[in-house]
Amino acid sequence: MDVALPAGPGTSRLVQSLQFAVSRRGTMERLRRRYGSAFSVESLNLGRMVMLADPAEVRELFQTSPELADTPDANLGSVLGPGSFFAISGEEHRRQRKLLTPPFHGRRLRAYEEIIEAETRRETASWPQGREFPVMPSTMRITLNVILRAVFGADGEELDELRALLPKAVRLGSVLAVLPVLRRDLGGQGPGARFDRHRKRYDEIVDVLIERARADPEPGKRDDVLAMLVQARYDDGSPMDRDQIADQLLTLLAAGHETTATTLAWAVERLRRHPGVLDRLGDGRDDALLDATITEVQRVRPVIEMTSRQVRAESLRIGRWTLPRGTVVTACIALLHDDPSLFPEPGRFDPGRFTDGRAEMYGWIPFGGGVRRCLGAAFASLEMRVVLRTILRDFVVEPTTAAPERSHNRGIAVAPARGGRVVVRRR
Repeated sequence: MDVALPAGPGTSRLVQSLQFAVSRRGTMERLRRRYGSAFSVESLNLGRMVMLADPAEVRELFQTSPELADTPDANLGSVLGPGSFFAISGEEHRRQRKLLTPPFHGRRLRAYEEIIEAETRRETASWPQGREFPVMPSTMRITLNVILRAVFGADGEELDELRALLPKAVRLGSVLAVLPVLRRDLGGQGPGARFDRHRKRYDEIVDVLIERARADPEPGKRDDVLAMLVQARYDDGSPMDRDQIADQLLTLLAAGHETTATTLAWAVERLRRHPGVLDRLGDGRDDALLDATITEVQRVRPVIEMTSRQVRAESLRIGRWTLPRGTVVTACIALLHDDPSLFPEPGRFDPGRFTDGRAEMYGWIPFGGGVRRCLGAAFASLEMRVVLRTILRDFVVEPTTAAPERSHNRGIAVAPARGGRVVVRRR
């Protein structure tokens, strides 16, 4: 069968990779201007990549069976463990996703709201007034503590140790996933050995939490995800094993902690530069406007700029293209969100785009799509709403005429370079 790939630059793989490393979004925008809504690039860790920025072709990609195209070989699953959502596929992915869906919907989801508000108020109690400071360290602590309590069910010594251990482990793991050569055994030295020590201690703590959940005489009264996974059963009546639970808890933290915290920092950064929106939000009690504002923040400042699948079939037809086995096909989130045919005047920050209805399903995709869509999307949306509502209720956020903060690539997420500087005073 003839292979029809989109056009792309003819420079070396190293040059193209360096361009993406220096400015991922700028490079994608430049290539779209030159080649249109689809183009091919070469990367050091993923090889040939086809980048899609047409919503119809992105829809086809997300609707493709995972037997034909699934998560790329090079991903966080290599460090999060063989039971991680990033590592499993096919029937095993479907089985585990079915068990992990209930904790993030309905009554269970609403039960986390009190934890989120309490952690927000605990963190903001020490905020300085009338003096500029970066908000992102605070949002990172809030989202980490929320996950440790709501997902891990941790408290006391385990909460304190995981709070110190996990951010270091996840940061190091994200580097090792992209540069697996760094995992090489150096006689107990180097980043690979350091990560293994973090993982060993993490497993020891999780073992304590799992045994505590199993010994609880009234496990049904607990709302944390770990306790629910201990009680959960597959269709054949078998439970999740200990390694599966440990890998999935670490995956939920890796996928949900920094991304949510970074979106909240961008929300503060955007609102300070749009006093009209800030005035309309007032004390944050208008949930519809608050949700629309968060949706618009995710559109203009997506913290994850792309999501990918790798072709598993001999070849795969997506829209205009026939892609050979091994090709990594990428939905360009940042380009779709900046498409004037989907969002008129895309550079304008306007929550009004979303106050009258839902976002375009395949044009607004901060959580990805298809069977790999972020499992915790509803949890993240709730968390962002409650954190921002609590901040606006307790504080007046001062607007600014300062230039927008530039984007800074932190590896997993694209963050405001100065941490989302803010000035507040108590209401």
